Amino acid sequence: MRKDLSLLAAAATVAAFLSAGPSAVVAANGPPTTLASGLGGPLHLSAGEHGTVTVSEEFVGRLTRMDAHGTKKVLYENAHWDVAGNAQQGSTTYFVESQGAGPMDARPLVGHVRSIDEDGHQRTFGDFAALETQHNADKDAHYGFHNLPADCAAQLPPQVPAASGGDVDSHPYGMTVSGRTIYVADAGANSVVSVDVRTGRTRTVAVLPPRPFKITAEAAAASHLPACTVGRTYAFEPVPTDVAQGPGDWLYVSTLPGGPEDPALGARGAVFKVDPDNGRVKLLADQVMSPTGLAVGDDGDIYVASLFGKGVLKIDRHSGKQSVVLSAALTADVDLAGSTLYATVNALPSEGAAPGPPNGKVASSDVGHGSHDD
Repeated sequence: MRKDLSLLAAAATVAAFLSAGPSAVVAANGPPTTLASGLGGPLHLSAGEHGTVTVSEEFVGRLTRMDAHGTKKVLYENAHWDVAGNAQQGSTTYFVESQGAGPMDARPLVGHVRSIDEDGHQRTFGDFAALETQHNADKDAHYGFHNLPADCAAQLPPQVPAASGGDVDSHPYGMTVSGRTIYVADAGANSVVSVDVRTGRTRTVAVLPPRPFKITAEAAAASHLPACTVGRTYAFEPVPTDVAQGPGDWLYVSTLPGGPEDPALGARGAVFKVDPDNGRVKLLADQVMSPTGLAVGDDGDIYVASLFGKGVLKIDRHSGKQSVVLSAALTADVDLAGSTLYATVNALPSEGAAPGPPNGKVASSDVGHGSHDD
């Protein structure tokens, strides 16, 4: 039940349980537009100036920009790196990349921010692995069961620890930029990290809290847990997937649950608010299905890419009510530019699909108001 720090591997696992979802893209506010297709694992995107969109094609280690007409330009490519979240500020593009994410990866942890300016000059800064190795952000957390009897613990599957603390792991995944600070959702460290653009200094802003789940008979059967665990609470690790800045300068963070997210366990993702000044964390929305990307409107409403759900969700800032604003399969990320919502769809191969060229897409739709994401 521990998370796999490679979100790609986790996605492949979850896909075995879930259908591919609707094949068509349908927007609630009028017909959507397909801006680009043929993308290889478009798990991240950011909207920039003049209708441009930058996509991280994570399966191939590539950063691709497309203009308002869908014409593509490769900004960066290195198949040896996990090219993840990106953001644009003026004429500079920032993105995070890493290696060695996950317990099955023998490579040492390496992760940083890379920037590319309008002249193509690159700069690398920020050391996520060093920060995590020195401080282990969630070292004081308790994951798993509390006081599970030894005879019950002995019946757990090998991959399910009865209890554990936070491991030393780092996987910088989603990001946003605000002024001279970059905020990164570190899916391995279970934290939000800030990076100073000028000095490259990294700092843990906040650690996300464990995600408790009461084991039901159905969940126990689905996860091959012994009957003695039914009725007990398991504290899953949180998996931060994206971060955006919203009204009042709060940070909004989407998290996956650190374990299987199939129909037996239900929607267990969440959106949190984080005060960047003191690290205070508030739960904003619960029971969100596989939130892997988010953006915040100027009015405080939240738009979430639900990877294994029904598409892009809108979460009302007052009631927390969820509604689908763009129905599509395998939506991995979302951003807003003015009143235009952009989303990556078909971001993973559909379950059972025949091998073929990648068919990830960027779709757009008008949602009627602006964004507070950077």
